[in-house]
Amino acid sequence: MGDELSTVFKALGHPIRRGILDILKISPKTTGELNDQFPEVTRYAIMKHLNILEEGHLVVVRREGKYKRHFLNAVPLQEMHERWVGKYMQSTASSLLNLRRAVEEKGGESMESTKDFRIEQELFLDAPREEVFKALTEKVEDWWEFRIAPNGVTSHFTFDPVPGGQFIEKWGEKEGAIWGNVYFVNAPEEIRMHGHLGMQGAVNSAYTYRLLEKEGGTLLQLSHTASGVIQKQWEEDHSKGWEYLLGTLLKKYVESK
Repeated sequence: MGDELSTVFKALGHPIRRGILDILKISPKTTGELNDQFPEVTRYAIMKHLNILEEGHLVVVRREGKYKRHFLNAVPLQEMHERWVGKYMQSTASSLLNLRRAVEEKGGESMESTKDFRIEQELFLDAPREEVFKALTEKVEDWWEFRIAPNGVTSHFTFDPVPGGQFIEKWGEKEGAIWGNVYFVNAPEEIRMHGHLGMQGAVNSAYTYRLLEKEGGTLLQLSHTASGVIQKQWEEDHSKGWEYLLGTLLKKYVESK
């Protein structure tokens, strides 16, 4: 943890790198698009700053054709928050289902439009890949905190990690919700699913877990895309929700064994 934090602090230690993160918080950018935001800085310098941010796992890079697109990865910041703040302050801002509560409080009124979003996150877990895969599937009920079931109602999760399988929350005799429909599995390396993840209405949403073996543990990569009638806060709520689910709850679960 000490070495990981050192790279994070180093990455945050320059105003241009902090500025890059501020820009990526709004939307992912290519190297050229980021360079245009800092006309006083050379492209070479921007690339060096991006490399340092990538080393600190604050930026995730995905190649799209001949371009590299850079995404904000706030999971390390979530881990820092959990270490120094989470113990003393109960956070409610990171729930995937905050939007539902907010809409209910406003009587169902919300801003929405046809758009899309893409979330890319990754984190290192100090656990073997097989154990992480098992936690994501067989043991998901042990750490997955969020629920769609009505308040005060106990629900249970099952996850069948095979093509055509489902990630389901059930309560009562016949009530429940599907969090994911599995359409691709390459155990223990990758799972792809369709699932609304708390969103409602005309939305197409899919998410993928990729598990890469790294020295001493596993690098978990998350990709989540959604398109359709997207409400204003959904991207931010889901980004924070994934940071909490994976960066705090799953990490604690697999690393405490």
